[in-house]
Amino acid sequence: MSNQFSDYKNLLAELINRYRDRIDFLAIRIEQAEGTNILLRGDKVETLSEGISIGGQVRAAYKGGWGFATFNQLSTLTDRVEEAIAAAKMVGEEETILAPVEPAQVVCQLPLTGTDPRHVPLEQKKALCDRYNELLRAYSDRVATTSVRYGDTTQRVILATSEGTLIEQSWADMEMRFSATARDGEIVQTGRETTGSRKAYEDLTQLDEQVRGAAQRAVNALSLPSVKGNTYTVVIDPILAGLFVHEAFGHLSEADMLYENPDLLEVMSIGKRFGPKELQIFDGAAPQGHRGSYFYDDEGTPAKTTQLIKDGVLVGRLHSRETAGKLGEQATGNARCLNYHYPPIVRMTNTWIERGTTPVKELFAGIQEGVYARNWLGGMTNGEMFTFSAGEAWMIRDGKIAEPVRDVTLSGNVFKTLANIEAIGDDFYWDESGGCGKGGQNGLPVGCGGPSLRIRNVVVGGEAM
Repeated sequence: MSNQFSDYKNLLAELINRYRDRIDFLAIRIEQAEGTNILLRGDKVETLSEGISIGGQVRAAYKGGWGFATFNQLSTLTDRVEEAIAAAKMVGEEETILAPVEPAQVVCQLPLTGTDPRHVPLEQKKALCDRYNELLRAYSDRVATTSVRYGDTTQRVILATSEGTLIEQSWADMEMRFSATARDGEIVQTGRETTGSRKAYEDLTQLDEQVRGAAQRAVNALSLPSVKGNTYTVVIDPILAGLFVHEAFGHLSEADMLYENPDLLEVMSIGKRFGPKELQIFDGAAPQGHRGSYFYDDEGTPAKTTQLIKDGVLVGRLHSRETAGKLGEQATGNARCLNYHYPPIVRMTNTWIERGTTPVKELFAGIQEGVYARNWLGGMTNGEMFTFSAGEAWMIRDGKIAEPVRDVTLSGNVFKTLANIEAIGDDFYWDESGGCGKGGQNGLPVGCGGPSLRIRNVVVGGEAM
C-alpha cells in the first residue's frame, strides 16, 4: 500500500496545481480505513464484521462559500473536484477568511505501544467478547440482559491543500463497551463500562474487574433506596468531572456554535469570569497517548493545547481555520471529521480540568447532608443546561460517606455550576471512554480528564421529597 499511497500523493499534487487558481482554497483528502465491529447481546451475536474502505473528499472555498464532494473511486476524482468548485461558486457571496497556518509536508504515525489490532485475528477478538459477556451473565441470576461491543479502526490519511500542505497521517483506535441490566420484579437497574485506547490491543484484554463491576453495580442497585430529590452540595469523582467538562462546557467552547449564535458569543465573552481562581480548563490534541491525540487536525493545523479557562476566567475557545479567521483569533487544531464522508467541523480533542490542591478526603468536610457521585450512566445537554446520571452514588452525612443510593441524576446550568465549584481535588484521572457526537458525526474518539470536584447547590433528581 505504501507505493500506492505515493502514487496518490503525486495525483493530489497534480490536481491541486491544475485547479488552485480557480478557487480561494482547495483541499483533497484520501483515506484508507480498516476496522472490526462485534456486538453481542445476551447469547446472540448481532454484529461480527471486518471491512476495508478507500475513499476521499474534496473541499473548496470561494468568496466564503464552501463546496464538498466525496468519492470512492479515484477515476472520478477530477469530476468531484470540479463539482466542489462549482458548488462553492454557486453559494459564495462574501470573502473567504481562513486563519493562517504554516504549510506542512510530513509523514507521521501515532505510535503504538503494543499490538496493532489489525494483527489480531477476528476469532481472537470474538473470544475476548465472549469471555467478557460470560462474566456479565454469570455474575448473578438477576442479570437479565447483557451487551458487549468491540470496535477498532485503523485510518491512514493523505491531505493536500492549495496552500502547499501535504500530510500523511495514520493511527489506530480501539473501544469496548459493556452493560448489564438486572431485574427484580418491576425494578430494573443498569451498569455500564466503556474504555478505549489508541496505544495497544492489550489495553482491552485485562478488563475483567471493570466488567464484573458493571454487573455488580446493576445488581446491587436493585436493593438500594432512591435518593431523595433535592438541592445538595455534591462531590463528583474524576470520571464525572471529565464528562461534565466535555459535555457541559466543552461544546460551548466550540467556535462554530458561537459565531452562528451572537447571544451565545456574548455569554462566552473572552475575559468573563466563570469559576473560582483555582479553576483551569484545557483542550488539546498535543498531549500524547490519549484518544483525542494526533499530530495534525483534518485541515492540516498542528495539534496544540488551548487553555479555555485560566484562574476561573475564559481565555480561549476552539477553532477551525474558518472560525478563527472570522473571529480574528488563531486556529487551534480542532477541525476534525469522523471519516471522509463528512467535512471537518470544530470538535474537542482531549478536554480536562487541571488537578487542584485540596486532598480528596477534605472535599467532604463540613457537608451535613450531600451526595457523592461516581462514574456515569448517561446524560444529555441542551445549550447551557445539562443532566447526567451517576453510575453509583452515596449520601454524605456529617462530612462522611454514608449509605449508598440509586437513581441519582445531576442537573443544572453549566455557568452557575462552574461558579459553584467550592473545591478542586488533588487527584486526577484520564477517561479514554469518550465517543463524541456532533453534526451527525457520532463516535469521534476523545479523551476527558479531571479531578474530584465539590460543587454547591446542585439539583439532584430522584424520589420526590
